[in-house]
Amino acid sequence: MTPLRIMLVDDHALVRSAVRQALAAPDLEVVGEAASADEALLIAPELRPDLILLDVDLPGTDGLRLLRELGPRLPDTKIVMLTVSTSRRDLLDAVQHGAIGYLTKDLDPAALQRAVRGIRQGDLPMSRNMAAHVVAQLASGARRDGAATDADGWELSSREEEVLRLLAEGLTDREIADRLVISPRTVETHVGNVLRKLAVRNRAQAAQRYRSER
Repeated sequence: MTPLRIMLVDDHALVRSAVRQALAAPDLEVVGEAASADEALLIAPELRPDLILLDVDLPGTDGLRLLRELGPRLPDTKIVMLTVSTSRRDLLDAVQHGAIGYLTKDLDPAALQRAVRGIRQGDLPMSRNMAAHVVAQLASGARRDGAATDADGWELSSREEEVLRLLAEGLTDREIADRLVISPRTVETHVGNVLRKLAVRNRAQAAQRYRSER
């Protein structure tokens, strides 16, 4: 079997070294590392790894914002958060913006290898407690969305269509803001409306849906 190609994004060199060592196995290959979001944005699109292990806490642009920017650019790359944060807010934000899993750094090497290997079989790299919380929140959100569908409608405004088109082209929030001469915060608002109206969970899914319907 072709080794799973993995990229590490963490600002601590010792952590990256420890994770690289923990993943030393014939079927796993660490192909790249980045210490910041800016570095990851340069390296990841060139490497196109199968999996990115991404820390939540990064200098400058944090890991969750980086997740939102990388997802549309790398639709075939799976992203899993690997962090010390056990915040339920971080967990939900990560899943809502495209992460397929959420692991904490207190995992022992064998458990990390099992979690990473399980991704190929469709396993969820996340503790049972975290998975139960995500499912409960998604179910609650689905009930709220279902009740609001008639009032909200599903049609995109012309501006939302522009944002979606640029999102599908792989542009980041900052690049979309520059292109449309609006603020990044306004872009985030439009993206949130697009996700809700298209009934998708994250930006990568919205971009994929846009491309499939064109």
